[in-house]
Amino acid sequence: MKNSLFLSLVLSTTMLVAPMTANAQSNAKANWPIFGGKANNTQGLSVDPVRGVLTLAPLLERTTPAVVNISVSTKVKFPNNRFGNQMSDEFMERFFGNRPNPFKRDEENEDREEEQDERTMRSAGSGVIINAGKGYILTNFHVIDKADKITITLTDRRTADAEIIGTDPKTDIALLKIDLPSLTEVNLANSDNVKVGDYVIAIGNSFGIGQSVTTGIVSALGRSSATQDEYQNFIQTDAAINKGNSGGALINSKGDLIGINSRILSRSGGSNGIGFAIPANMISGIMEQLIEYGEVRRGRIGVGIQNITPALQEAMGLPSRDGALIRQIEEDSPAEKAGLKVGDIIVEFNGVEILDSDDIRNAVGAVERGKRAKLTYLRDGKQHTTKIGIEKAPDEEVEVGAEESGNDNDVTPSSFEALGGATFMDIPEDMEPRGGYNGVVISKIRRGSDAFEAGLRKGDIIRAVNNDDTDNLAKFKEQIANKKGAIFLNVQRGRNSIFIAVK
Repeated sequence: MKNSLFLSLVLSTTMLVAPMTANAQSNAKANWPIFGGKANNTQGLSVDPVRGVLTLAPLLERTTPAVVNISVSTKVKFPNNRFGNQMSDEFMERFFGNRPNPFKRDEENEDREEEQDERTMRSAGSGVIINAGKGYILTNFHVIDKADKITITLTDRRTADAEIIGTDPKTDIALLKIDLPSLTEVNLANSDNVKVGDYVIAIGNSFGIGQSVTTGIVSALGRSSATQDEYQNFIQTDAAINKGNSGGALINSKGDLIGINSRILSRSGGSNGIGFAIPANMISGIMEQLIEYGEVRRGRIGVGIQNITPALQEAMGLPSRDGALIRQIEEDSPAEKAGLKVGDIIVEFNGVEILDSDDIRNAVGAVERGKRAKLTYLRDGKQHTTKIGIEKAPDEEVEVGAEESGNDNDVTPSSFEALGGATFMDIPEDMEPRGGYNGVVISKIRRGSDAFEAGLRKGDIIRAVNNDDTDNLAKFKEQIANKKGAIFLNVQRGRNSIFIAVK
């Protein structure tokens, strides 16, 4: 009875759909370019006029020859004597008696044994030909890292050994070169024009089984992880990306390259529909420097920046959270020379809109040192534009850390508790802080209190309240006495300066 009822429902549904007239079908088809009667090579999805099926074949026939398989061989040395010669013969005889000790090195054949310990590890990835005339191939740095030999295989089964032109670990990009005629290249798209919902195609050497094609959409833009030593602005897609796809192409429906597939978010190691690609616009600037120098010579302007939180937006009375907030300016830096100040908000750099701290970090890092750039910032609600020089970026940057509160001392007479759980006092003379003694220091803070949850920590020095300098404890009491709503504090923590909003 249930099966009959289900069948009736299916038939009823079919009958409701069936009465569409031939004219209606023709009108519907006329409104869609893909039903034009012949394949259009500028479109992703088209109708094959011979077979009458929707297909991506014409697009892929043009683009897949530009995507290559990469085979990497790496020589790795393994210790051939797990226990070394530290174990005595007497100890080993307990286990092996009078038989030869299998863990003892034969010094006469040491060289031969060393050769036996060296093994060749092989891995597979993908790459994209971006200049057919010069044989340039883009891939991920992690695909060819520590490679002793890199072999490229084309879709027509031709092979060639590749040389490394340059690498950039901080964006996970590497540029290779092969010497083969009649190559096919792919065009670089303007990835700034990519929108969430755009149809995309991922091409690569999935799991090393050979070139594979998957489709999906752009799921999100501007993705980044918490890794502070990398430059990230990923395009997220649900097109299946698996191991071996790294370095492969993410193309749009026109066949233009919008990104290089780089990583996935997965618990199993397989595709969960969350893949990430390095955008074409980030790649283009890096590629130019790799060709010219073999490395990326990143620049800096000498500022510490942070994102604008909802609390900071309220406390500062900002119309939006867009921009990168300057929390610190280094002495004698390009930023100081350009007239930038702590509290300014960078909203544009070299014509690129800046929405958060990642944007300005990526934008500045892509500019070669020694050049000048155009920077737009907000100060007191007004927009200003200036020219700023780019200098060499240091190898390491000191990041802001969150100091944990330890054993708190008793409250001294010259201190008081405020802001929901923090105790403040004048800066003691034996502290010798960077930046002088103007300000107040947090001598005690309750874990879980409002002040702690806002981000304040023991040892923080408050240098200003709402951009008004804090000279001492008495001045600080006056500044917060009439506090209404959120306020923002200029906080020095170690060598760094940050803004923290407190309600």
